[in-house]
Amino acid sequence: MVQPAVLIRPLGGILHLRTRLKHLALTGAALAVVTASLPGAAAADSGDRDRHPSDRGLSAVIRYTEYGIPHIVAKDYANLGFGTGWAQAADQVCVLADGFLTVNGERSRYFGPGAAPDGSLSSATTNLSSDLYFRGVKDAGTVEDLLGTPAPAGPSGDLKELMRGWAAGYNAWLRKNRITDPACAGADWVRPVTALDVARRGFAVSVLGGQGKAVDGITAARPPVAALSAARSGAAEEAPDPARTAEAARELFAPENATMGSNAVAFSGATTANGRGLLLGNPHYPWQGGRRFWQSQQTIPGELNVSGASLIGTTVVNIGFNDKVAWSHTVATGVPLNLHQLALVPGDPTAYLVDGKPERMTPREVTVGVEDGAPVTRTQWWTRYGPVVGGLGPQLPLPWTTSTAYALNDPNAANLRGSDTALGFGRARSTQDVVDTLKRTQGLPWVNTIAADSAGHSLFAQSQVLPRITDELAARCSTPLGRATYPASGVAVLDGSRSDCAPGSDPDAVQPGVFGPARMPVLRDTPYVENSNDSAWLANADRPLTGYERIFGTVATQRSLRTRGGVEDVAAMAGRGGLTVADLQRQQFANRAPAGDMAAADAAKACATALPEDPEVCRVIGDWDRTVNTGSRGALLFDRFWRRFTGTVKPADQWRVPFSAADPVRTPNTLNTEAPGFAQALRDAAAELRAAGIALDAPLGDHQFVVRNGERIPVSGGTESLGVWNKAEPVWNAAGGGYVEVAHGTSHVQAVGWDGSRCPVARTLLSYSQSSNPASPHYSDQTRLFSGERWVTSRFCEKDILRSPALRTVVVRG
Repeated sequence: MVQPAVLIRPLGGILHLRTRLKHLALTGAALAVVTASLPGAAAADSGDRDRHPSDRGLSAVIRYTEYGIPHIVAKDYANLGFGTGWAQAADQVCVLADGFLTVNGERSRYFGPGAAPDGSLSSATTNLSSDLYFRGVKDAGTVEDLLGTPAPAGPSGDLKELMRGWAAGYNAWLRKNRITDPACAGADWVRPVTALDVARRGFAVSVLGGQGKAVDGITAARPPVAALSAARSGAAEEAPDPARTAEAARELFAPENATMGSNAVAFSGATTANGRGLLLGNPHYPWQGGRRFWQSQQTIPGELNVSGASLIGTTVVNIGFNDKVAWSHTVATGVPLNLHQLALVPGDPTAYLVDGKPERMTPREVTVGVEDGAPVTRTQWWTRYGPVVGGLGPQLPLPWTTSTAYALNDPNAANLRGSDTALGFGRARSTQDVVDTLKRTQGLPWVNTIAADSAGHSLFAQSQVLPRITDELAARCSTPLGRATYPASGVAVLDGSRSDCAPGSDPDAVQPGVFGPARMPVLRDTPYVENSNDSAWLANADRPLTGYERIFGTVATQRSLRTRGGVEDVAAMAGRGGLTVADLQRQQFANRAPAGDMAAADAAKACATALPEDPEVCRVIGDWDRTVNTGSRGALLFDRFWRRFTGTVKPADQWRVPFSAADPVRTPNTLNTEAPGFAQALRDAAAELRAAGIALDAPLGDHQFVVRNGERIPVSGGTESLGVWNKAEPVWNAAGGGYVEVAHGTSHVQAVGWDGSRCPVARTLLSYSQSSNPASPHYSDQTRLFSGERWVTSRFCEKDILRSPALRTVVVRG
């Protein structure tokens, strides 16, 4: 990859950043511009000004330190966006270009309608479904309307400037560099973008938990022509079964089934060695595709100085720290959507009744181009509540009949404020500022916030944009289907024929129909706050949070093994006290398997009776050290057994001692070795490994690895059901040697504290490395660090940046 570069060598002393910027501008630092032709379609019609936002006058200074981490300095938000867009393109151009193709509804044109997207920007199962949805958003001008909404309900001026600059920086990189990533080198779908494209990508992220979860159901919903004929002939029409639908909804929103999750813990000064706060953030996100994190530091002297990770394609640091505050997010249990069951006008399935009066649905005809075929046109149907949906995935059908249809309400379809929330965090000076930012912007669609500050404060907040559905409203307005789904999953199905059954509004909410900040679960200044994707209830086991509505999550229900293990670990750490950043680092790679601690001894003991013919199985499980380190022997066998056992034995039959809300961290417990399926799970796991030529006591890292440019890199960690903090959800391929890739798991990790100086004490790690380009030197360098359980020492302060032995400075200009 060739980039314009100017090396700046410090000549004694540390120049103030503003002075350095001024000096660079005055001296007109020479840019080594390498002219390279863009792919054929990258240069659009020169008369199309929308495809070529002006970058005239924009510039930034990017200092790269170890592992390709850029420290971007600019004089204002437009210029900061310019540097960020440039630097992201340098590392992730193909993934970014693919995402922009998605939000413009053009995947079918280039990749065919039947192929599947990578799932990073919606749940669409085919390119055609994805295109129909996103082209519909585009045709409706949804994002344009949100951009035109004044703040705080709409995005701030600073955020708009960041998006404008980001698009210009991305385009400038395309013009001045040759793409070397084989994923898109020479591709005609890599082309310039606009600030509107950047905003559309932000919209897609915002609705991931709502409309994004129902894309197939939105684009496939059709008026019931066949059903109408059946009704006229007297035949019965299909209706969802409440019990089955409730279980399907529970599974759809269950944390253990999600492709994203996280752990995070904040310790207050009461537990630390120096009375200052500590934060460990450990998001579990996909290792491939458009939901990867990317590291940077963003600086506007005197205005903003923040370091951390961004979801690629976003303009801000989403998870990070500054000299006073650190924060992370965990995927929350709040359900950011609800359904309205419509009573249709007899004889007209595209009209529905509200308070006895008919309202017509609004048809939206959407056309998308298709590779090697005629364009495809489909009609989507919209109501006062949102789009009509034919289901939420294949397991949760919602049939559109002659009498009933279902409309989806997603309040995040009116929320383009998430990046303003992140921007406010980056400028925060305390956890109180974090709280104030959450109140002011109300922009987080599907995550909790965990934060700590240098004064010793800790914070947990489930501040989400959720439909304002109280338990009272659900009791008063749920349909028979909703009376089953709401308690089971938090998915409300309300009576759409009554206007008084629409979600209400809180006076402190920035948009209609959502909860205001006063209704959110918040816990402050306890010795620790922790979340591992269960509800807010046990953010601190000694101070359970209660009193919130069911749509936020459950109270006094069984926790996941990861939550139970995490609470055990962090409560013990808080109890010991004297904590430092090094303790956070040890927790991240403790690699304790709570399922092993609870079940391995009993399994090994019962194994002698269950498998008398195979004592090796019993010995290996008995000798296992109950960890998932790369050198752990027996971990692989127990993992394969445990997946079978928990996948075939009902949860109620797995343990002898049932769950008790009075002892939620330690129950359920005691493995039920008499459960049907126990012996068979052991037998099948052993047979599977032997058939693959894998020794039962092989070190985990020999068969849990990723391959990068032909190099096999061992990976520690374990699956959700084992309860491991350092989560890894790898892909099993026995013929390939075991677990040969990680689908999702530990991604951007940060362990942050303060020591009283101006520089935070921070260690970071990006498990899958900074670049997705196999030709980049930063394609797998941090992956090797992750494998060796080694960390990057963050270079936040200017003196530390300038001391980097890898320092390389690039001045980028429009």
